[in-house]
Amino acid sequence: MDKIWLKSYPPGVPAEIDPTRYSSVAELLEEAFRDHRTKPAFVCMGKEISYGELDALSRKLAAWFQSKGLARGARIAIMMPNVLQYPVAIAAILRAGYVVVNVNPLYTPRELEHQLKDSGAEAIILLENFATTLQAIVRNTSVKHVVVAAMGDLMGVKGALVNFVVRRVKKMVPAWSLPGHVKFNTAIAEGSRQSFKPVQQGPDDVAFLQYTGGTTGVAKGATLLHRNLIANVLQSEIWLDPVRANRTDIDQFITVVALPLYHVFALTVCGLLTIRTGGLGVLIPNPRDIPGMIKALEGYPITTIPAVNTLYNAMLNSPDFHKLDFSKLIAANGGGMAVQEAVAKRWFELTHTPIIEGYGLSETSPCVTCNPVTVTEYSGTIGLPLPSTEISIRDDEGNEVPLGQPGEICIRGPQVMAGYWNRPDETAKVMTPDGFFKSGDVGLMNENGFVKIVDRKKDMILVSGFNVYPNEIEDVVAKMPGVFEVAAVGVPDQHSGEAVKLFVVKKDQALTDADIFTYCKTQLTGYKRPKIVEFRTELPKSNVGKILRRELRDGRA
Repeated sequence: MDKIWLKSYPPGVPAEIDPTRYSSVAELLEEAFRDHRTKPAFVCMGKEISYGELDALSRKLAAWFQSKGLARGARIAIMMPNVLQYPVAIAAILRAGYVVVNVNPLYTPRELEHQLKDSGAEAIILLENFATTLQAIVRNTSVKHVVVAAMGDLMGVKGALVNFVVRRVKKMVPAWSLPGHVKFNTAIAEGSRQSFKPVQQGPDDVAFLQYTGGTTGVAKGATLLHRNLIANVLQSEIWLDPVRANRTDIDQFITVVALPLYHVFALTVCGLLTIRTGGLGVLIPNPRDIPGMIKALEGYPITTIPAVNTLYNAMLNSPDFHKLDFSKLIAANGGGMAVQEAVAKRWFELTHTPIIEGYGLSETSPCVTCNPVTVTEYSGTIGLPLPSTEISIRDDEGNEVPLGQPGEICIRGPQVMAGYWNRPDETAKVMTPDGFFKSGDVGLMNENGFVKIVDRKKDMILVSGFNVYPNEIEDVVAKMPGVFEVAAVGVPDQHSGEAVKLFVVKKDQALTDADIFTYCKTQLTGYKRPKIVEFRTELPKSNVGKILRRELRDGRA
């Protein structure tokens, strides 16, 4: 296969990266801790922690977990928004020789139980705001150690006030009870009296289980090895080099960390890449609060902002947008969902920096393609394969299609996962004999190597950059006594790109859309919940009785 995309690379970007540069993500982190000790690493609500503090705190927490007798490779879940404890927890788990299981803190008990049971997690670090969710299901899981953090834990004197406001004024912490839990700061204090034992880890050890729906809609853990994440961090770094390398006027790169760190895009590009380059990450716990986010960013000369279309659009429409300092902005990365041309054009007009659209998946750590950072025009493509990455566009028989013809986007590279956790059959369905991962997305490649997404093979719905799988929504709604049949599809939405729409055939004629909305609120996290319900007397089906979602989506039925 000719790598025709290489001719379109910006000058200085190599065809290959060296994924063996580090033996583990822990080694990458520890190098940054040594090289940048006095620099601030992350800031949240005005409180900074330095690389030296991140080193010390994560070492103590790692020692605490090791003292609990967890075996090497044990899975530890993190269930928090973007707060200072998140990077501490990631570094601690990896340095101690364990595996990070990222969990969406807005999950319902049903969703959380599945992920903890499937991963076999033996410990969890979570923010107290979400402790009631764990309380509901913890007895059904293998979790033995629960560390509960509070918003103000690492904020010193200010922290007590922050916790008072969160608990008493804003009432954001429902009453909870988790017998035997340990407070985050207590674990740090106890860990300081334990000896941390460095663990020799290799590139083929598991680093993260990143959960994704896949085609079945049942959440599966993409098994990401240390070498997968290292490769993707280095690929992302080298891709940004053309706009970063000569900026001697920038003392420290400042990244907006508004995307949640439990999302793989944020984990790699906002978290690990920021640390690798000695940058400062501005943590935004609630990116839906645009005024609060802009206030948190005021005074920081932002250099990089990875975001999804929804967030760019919300920022552009804020009356306070002009308060942000984009004088040093070198890169605005768009991923997770398609970037709309109108949003891209307006962003460029106001910041003089283009939104550089890319493409990735949980299974690929995540970045696969990206537009060159040197372009200024909106292209509507997802860009070129990154260094050391091959893209093959194939038909249903697995044959490569001619240039310009649509087919399934298949990916081979050092960032591709080892497989789905404990699901060899599912893994076999998505890996080709010659080592390509079948994305399930339909795209085409032009003569210059640029890839454009045409359609999604899966019936997946993309809500604000999050994958929503119709099967899961349908399984949940079908359990309602008043529902005879249900189909879920994605429909265009001005704010979130797509929204979930349900087509329902009633069993009980008294059933209302309000009943369905109320039920879904208890079973599904926010972005998965339907926005629209349409009642039908019947649903279109194939000759074997399969509901034809596409006909419903296209308005043909």
